[in-house]
Amino acid sequence: MADPDPHWLPWLGFALRLAAAAVWIVSGAAKIPQIGTFQILVQRYGILPDVLAGPFAFILPFLEIGIGLYLAAGLLVRGVALAGTLLFVAFLTAQVSAWARGIALDCGCFGSLLQSTVGPLTIVRDFCLGIPTFVMLAFPARRLSLDKRLFDAPDSFRGSRLVR
Repeated sequence: MADPDPHWLPWLGFALRLAAAAVWIVSGAAKIPQIGTFQILVQRYGILPDVLAGPFAFILPFLEIGIGLYLAAGLLVRGVALAGTLLFVAFLTAQVSAWARGIALDCGCFGSLLQSTVGPLTIVRDFCLGIPTFVMLAFPARRLSLDKRLFDAPDSFRGSRLVR
C-alpha cells in the first residue's frame, strides 16, 4: 500500500514555488534595462489607452519581481499566486488578441533576454510557464516559507488530499 503522505511531496511543492518565483523575477528583471522599449511594445498591443500603457509598462517589471520575491520567500503565497495567475490570464489574453488581430510583435515576456513573435508557440509557452503559479494558488506550498514561520499556515503539499 502506498504511503498516503509521501515525505518528498512538500519538497516538490517547494520546487514548484521556486520555479514560479524564478519565472516572475527573471521576467521582470529582463524588462528593466530597456523599459522605454517595453513601454512602446505595450502600446503596440493596442489594449490599454496610451495614457495607461506607459505607466503600466513602467510598473509591471517591478510588480513581477515583487511577485517572484514573495513566492520565493513563501510570504502570502495564495494571495500572491492569485495576483500572478490573474496577470498570466491578462498576458495570455493580450497575446491571443494581438495574434487574432494579425499584429506581429515581440511578446515582450522576457525583455531582450528572449525575443519571440506573438503566436501559438508563445501562447503555449506562457501558459506552461504560468502553471506553477496557478498550482500555488490551488495548493500553496509552504515548505521553508514565511507563511509557515509567521502564521503557521499549512503546507498544501503535505497531506493526503493532494495525493488522492
